Amino acid sequence: MGTILKNLGRFTLLRGVALFLTVLIGVYLTVVIANMGGAMDEALKMQIRLEVTQQVYQNPAYFNLPQTELQRLVNDLTQTRVREEGLDKPFLERSVGYTRNAITLSLGRSESIMSDTGSRLVRNILLDRLPSTLLLLGTAQMLLFFLALFWALFLSRRYGSFLDRAVIALAPTSAAPAWFYGLFLILIFAALLKVLPWGGLVESPPPQTTPGTIVSILRHLILPVGAVLMGAIFSSIYNWRTFFLMYSSEDYVELAKAKGLSSREIERRYILRPTLPPILTSFLLIVITMWMGAIVLETVFNWPGLGSLYYAAIQTGDTPIIVGTVVIFGYLLAATVFLLDFLYAALDPRVRLSFGGGRS
Repeated sequence: MGTILKNLGRFTLLRGVALFLTVLIGVYLTVVIANMGGAMDEALKMQIRLEVTQQVYQNPAYFNLPQTELQRLVNDLTQTRVREEGLDKPFLERSVGYTRNAITLSLGRSESIMSDTGSRLVRNILLDRLPSTLLLLGTAQMLLFFLALFWALFLSRRYGSFLDRAVIALAPTSAAPAWFYGLFLILIFAALLKVLPWGGLVESPPPQTTPGTIVSILRHLILPVGAVLMGAIFSSIYNWRTFFLMYSSEDYVELAKAKGLSSREIERRYILRPTLPPILTSFLLIVITMWMGAIVLETVFNWPGLGSLYYAAIQTGDTPIIVGTVVIFGYLLAATVFLLDFLYAALDPRVRLSFGGGRS
């Protein structure tokens, strides 16, 4: 028992460090790209000079100073502000500091966006939007996984049936992104039929009771979740049903049938369990696509999450928000991959955590 816990602890540590380094590299590259290699800092210096110039020339105390004194005062005050902001240091040094602040979400204040509580702190803005994204994509991912798993297992028992052929024919429809289907769902159910809301999280004005708020949120979830399902459900069913068919023809399955085991027990022990690792890998790729596609999906449905926040930040050039959103998505992706490793070990008896922290 002690050896198992030691191996598990070492594996957790090494895997966590590796994923953290991956996120760190991604964040650093984002900082460099968002800052355009230092060009944004130069623009910020010019903005500081402009603000200082306006303050000096509009201050009645300086009206009688000669032009040369005014310029000297502007230069001195500008240099002071630049040093306070750390903009007098080389960009390489500043980029390291920016990355450290980004990893801890200590990104200061937003330049143009406020949180629901009126705060301009980037940390507060991101934490306000995070639950909405988790609610939308978490709900969609859970429904997608269990619905696709159920139907894939169901169709694997009915190979060649009408439903099986229909899923095969519809599988290519998953090539289109979720937001593409979202546009049609909005057109049909919101614009034409007027039975579901166009977008948002709740009605405006919001309901005054908790049950009313829950019902409102559920109504607003239907279209975006439906769009996600339409964008991935058929290819998932087709792929996973193929996995089930492959494993159901293995020799140990035939042996289990010869022993007289029931169909349900064979499916649970000899087909479903060994196929879950490749299914989880396939599902992980879908999840990653969902995280990245949240930007457009949330914008289409006016969903107040990280995706729509990222889009708004790009439009206004709000670098702290852009970097902070990338950090949050990086953490979410790393957590997904981290969890998958433990699910592999729990679900597949062939996978074991080795002493060195890997899998054997």
